[in-house]
Amino acid sequence: CMNVKKIIYPSLGMAGAEGYKCFACAPHSGQGLHMEFYEDGDEVVCYWSPATHFQGWTDTLHGGIQATLIDETAGWVIARKMQTSGMTTNLNIKYKRPIPTGEHVRLEIRARICEMKRMFALMQASITVDGEVCTAAELTFYCFSQEKAKEEFHFLPYKVEGE
Repeated sequence: CMNVKKIIYPSLGMAGAEGYKCFACAPHSGQGLHMEFYEDGDEVVCYWSPATHFQGWTDTLHGGIQATLIDETAGWVIARKMQTSGMTTNLNIKYKRPIPTGEHVRLEIRARICEMKRMFALMQASITVDGEVCTAAELTFYCFSQEKAKEEFHFLPYKVEGE
């Protein structure tokens, strides 16, 4: 799609980025997931291939890694769409079918806000492989005020390429 744009993590390339070691999204986190995110309309999407060392059962992506993929993607929705930081307060996952591992497998992880109730974002997320939903989730995120996010968590605006 032409409207899909890469989301830029604001502090990468700035002083202090060296210490940024998020297991899910930091590009230099050793054995991390190295997730990258794109804005697609109201959704944030990540395309990711599961290396075999992320398996649980033989050739099957570990459920905890699936939960991390969903949770992180939802967090980037809050960062980009609400321009603040937040925290997961509830994550309800339905594992519908196994996800294979291997560099040839391409996952599409999507998340979006369905409704806001005060400072709580009610969200939906999914992992699809070859167009089939393998994992579906409902999440609730508590969104910090932009002032608190900036002062206490050093939040900087998340932009997309070209902004």
